[in-house]
Amino acid sequence: MTNPKQDGPAYLPGDPNPAERTRRMIRVDHAGEFGAVRIYEGQLSVMRGRASEPVIRHMLDQEKQHLKTFETLIAEHHVRPTIFQPLWRVAGFALGAVTALMGEKTAVACTVAVEDVIDEHYQAQSKAMGEDEPALKSTIEKFRAEELEHRDAALAHGGGDAPGDPFLSTAIKAGSRAAIWLSERF
Repeated sequence: MTNPKQDGPAYLPGDPNPAERTRRMIRVDHAGEFGAVRIYEGQLSVMRGRASEPVIRHMLDQEKQHLKTFETLIAEHHVRPTIFQPLWRVAGFALGAVTALMGEKTAVACTVAVEDVIDEHYQAQSKAMGEDEPALKSTIEKFRAEELEHRDAALAHGGGDAPGDPFLSTAIKAGSRAAIWLSERF
């Protein structure tokens, strides 16, 4: 539902105003990129010398650039990081290390599951933004494209062939969605 005097969607009672929505987006995206860095660091702590190490290292380098961008946005917009950052530090690394210990296919299956959720998340953010924040929207769309590249690279390296993949994927996606919900709000 759109108000004819507005370019974006109508707001319902209890919805965050546009400024708060932008702060939430920056907070949650910063948390997500931080978590992604930690997942890949966890994977690389186990996967050194394996065939997929260069692919994981490339993904980590891109995630570090994404994180650097959101660290800048946090400062520019005076956004408080999520209170869960200490937990994401440990949980991200643990998820990466544990899935890597389970094998290369399981590690890249983790990437597929996380990136599927991030794709949905960034797509929803871009749509919700309309043209309110063109620079932020452009950044999110660029990063979304890179996250899809990560998912596709992980699929090319056997990400859909891991033992127990449907269960693993469902669990990782549920955890990722919960982390998004929590980080956006707190």
